[in-house]
Amino acid sequence: MSSPRFRPLRGLRILSLGLNLPAPVALQACRALGAQARKLEPPAGDPVATFAPALYQALHEGVKVLRLDLKQSAGQAALQRELARSDVLLSSFRPSALQRLGLGWRTLQRQHSQLWQVAIVGGCGSRAEEAGHDLTYQAEEGLLPPAGLPRTLLADMGGAEQAVQAVLQAALGRAQGARPRRLEVGLADAARALAAPLRWGLTAPGGLLGGAHALYQVLPCQDGRVALAALEPHFAQRLADLIGLPPASAAAWLRPERHQAVAAWCLGKTRAELRELAQRLDLPLVVCPDAPEAVRGDPRAP
Repeated sequence: MSSPRFRPLRGLRILSLGLNLPAPVALQACRALGAQARKLEPPAGDPVATFAPALYQALHEGVKVLRLDLKQSAGQAALQRELARSDVLLSSFRPSALQRLGLGWRTLQRQHSQLWQVAIVGGCGSRAEEAGHDLTYQAEEGLLPPAGLPRTLLADMGGAEQAVQAVLQAALGRAQGARPRRLEVGLADAARALAAPLRWGLTAPGGLLGGAHALYQVLPCQDGRVALAALEPHFAQRLADLIGLPPASAAAWLRPERHQAVAAWCLGKTRAELRELAQRLDLPLVVCPDAPEAVRGDPRAP
């Protein structure tokens, strides 16, 4: 989060038509950076307001929200007034849906020559019309856990961050006198970007960060689990001293005997003991906030 005194988007006027999660997250982040944030919603409102009202409130703090029926002439007239006083249009509809509302890019260029657009779509280019959600974008990149649903919305949140970057590009372009452009952000592309460590093999099963390194693990202890990430040599040496292992090269931490020694050491300690050691000795070790049942494999555990 930026300093309250540093508002690089101060004075930039953003009009959002985006519902659900990515566009509101991006709009709120831009507002925090100083932008004037306005949003148009359909008469039924944003679905998030119904299924997660507290989240909706947080995402719309400081945002001026207007309810308009864009299928009616009065709503269209109000939309045109809002577009005329805006610098950036933030959308999260398929291009065909925007065309039906009279908001195709060529029309916008002709009617509102000052306007930049940041268009959040399912995928960039030819994939912009594809149906999908965060779940499907994560699935095609191999980011889903072996069983169950993902713990967070990587494509949506990653797409929101990319949308903020696009707004910053628009602001910089305006300052440099560039011709307004339509900047496209694909949620599928955001998922692909976040999946890069997996494609590179780093986090794939058996990869360096996928289980091969004895000091980069999630390990059971007496009453829970801990996340250990001691990759740097000074952290590795500190752990070796604690466990009672001789100094070793980085490659030695890939050997089975080192895995066994680290696992046995963790299993012999409680979460409280490991937390105290991490704080006292400056170790990259964090106690996982799991329910104890999750560690024992209780199928009822979340």
